[in-house]
Amino acid sequence: MAENSDDQAGGAAVSGARWTQEPAGLLRVEEGFRLDAVDTRATPGYAGDKKTAGHDLASCGRELGDLQERLYAAHHEADSGPSVLLVLQAMDTAGKGGIIRHVVGAVDPQGIELAAFKAPTEEELAHDFLWRVRRQVPGPGMIGVFDRSHYEDVLIGKVRELADAEEIEQRYQAINDFEAELAEAGVRMVKVMLHISPDEQRDRLLKRLDRPDKHWKYNPGDVDERRLWPDYMAAYQAVFDRTSTDAAPWFVVPADRKWYSRLAVQRLLQTALEVIDPQWPAADFDVEVEKQRLLAT
Repeated sequence: MAENSDDQAGGAAVSGARWTQEPAGLLRVEEGFRLDAVDTRATPGYAGDKKTAGHDLASCGRELGDLQERLYAAHHEADSGPSVLLVLQAMDTAGKGGIIRHVVGAVDPQGIELAAFKAPTEEELAHDFLWRVRRQVPGPGMIGVFDRSHYEDVLIGKVRELADAEEIEQRYQAINDFEAELAEAGVRMVKVMLHISPDEQRDRLLKRLDRPDKHWKYNPGDVDERRLWPDYMAAYQAVFDRTSTDAAPWFVVPADRKWYSRLAVQRLLQTALEVIDPQWPAADFDVEVEKQRLLAT
């Protein structure tokens, strides 16, 4: 992972939490990145611990909420303008749901567009693999969240051999072209892979089996997917090699410690919004006249 980066990296010290370095600069996938070298229990750039993480998540959640409200207020009724797209990819149990609840859920829901990509329908299969994704791109002023994404079509497609090698290569290029279009249109992408170890996933699956209130979250197919773990890690490495670009870089977040992954994704989102720097829109009416009219009623 990179020690530094572009405008998403910022300086060495970070305000608002116990960050000693910007996670964007530490977690961004750069040339030479190796997924198998990532310590899934690490907490890059964060000087706190689980006890302090809850306080920092709440504190920075207020800052994130303020930025999100400004983005929504300034642009949601416009025909064009900036937006943010958070892409969440991971092996099962890595914590995507927790990110959505504890990070995205801390901001105003009217400014959020959430899309969960399951197995494609017959209608979706009749179109190009990006057809259903294009329909879910967030509009101006919005934060979009993809719970899984177009990357399923190169990850599962590669591991399960649902497409041949030539088709997979074509999809990588199609994804790069698509994401370059989004960036040109003002969509700032935050692509996150939550990276857990197979041992941590096993423990989380066992906890689901131990609790009747979590049985609904357990999928027997997860055991079958675990047997393909090395293949999935190789597929993710190929994704990073082919599709981590200047327009849409990848960030790999160690996720064995849920409290760290939530803080890191929160900060990545906050940084993306800080780069956009949304401002409150100016009133399109005379404020003083409206005060007098109101006082007269």
